[in-house]
Amino acid sequence: MMDKAEIMDESSIARAVTRIAHEIIEKNKGVEDLVLIGIQRRGVPLARMIAQKIKEVEGTSVPVGILDITFYRDDLSLLSEHPIVNGTQIDFAINDRKVVLVDDVLFTGRTVRAAIDALMDIGRPRIIQLAILIDRGHRELPIRADYVGKNVPTSRNEVVHVKLFDIDRVNVVTISDMEKGIKH
Repeated sequence: MMDKAEIMDESSIARAVTRIAHEIIEKNKGVEDLVLIGIQRRGVPLARMIAQKIKEVEGTSVPVGILDITFYRDDLSLLSEHPIVNGTQIDFAINDRKVVLVDDVLFTGRTVRAAIDALMDIGRPRIIQLAILIDRGHRELPIRADYVGKNVPTSRNEVVHVKLFDIDRVNVVTISDMEKGIKH
């Protein structure tokens, strides 16, 4: 699959993460009772990047958790016979906390719905907010992000690729034309 355009380079991703971190601090009037939970896979390094920026600004570390939503997906039977499970790791209570879910791309909203279901099985947060690097539209559920790095209008025949250093050894966001039913 050939990328047809670069949407964000490393510096624009860094600026978006900085802006999101500042918006989270402002909206929550600081970081008291705040936790970040990254959705596997690329939501995890994004959550860590946001947490690092919050620490630089506030001088306080915000806990970061990892959420695997594999078994909460409504399309699990369509994915594969043996889905890849990356694991959930949340080493802190989420009851009565302000949880910011973090993911790379917001598309139909189904991933976020699955993440909310998974969180509610773990505990009962005071509030759940959503931070997204790319909002590409085409919602199928009434879900919106509280914090958005960049809105990118796309067609349903396009794919947004977020590549992050922790996983891909590069920080870049590209767009390409869809190939044989792959969505993101």
